[in-house]
Amino acid sequence: MERAVITVLGNDKVGIIANVCTYLADANINILDISQTILQGFFSMMMVVDVSGRNRSFDDLINELNELGDRIEMQIKIQHEEIFNTMHRI
Repeated sequence: MERAVITVLGNDKVGIIANVCTYLADANINILDISQTILQGFFSMMMVVDVSGRNRSFDDLINELNELGDRIEMQIKIQHEEIFNTMHRI
């Protein structure tokens, strides 16, 4: 299994989860775990996903999620799990 971490941040609005999940389904990416919260109007979501069955390159995922984020006015980032873990070690 090839896992990645997706983060979504921005002002809360209708359709954020729907837009992100629709994209992931189209890319054949399975959501393994998801957590989301809204704090005083700010939306935050973190997902652990299995990208081993994806139908596009990882670079395409990065670019397309950036474009999706621009369209829905959110910051969307995807990182391989190992990179995420390395960057967040203390």
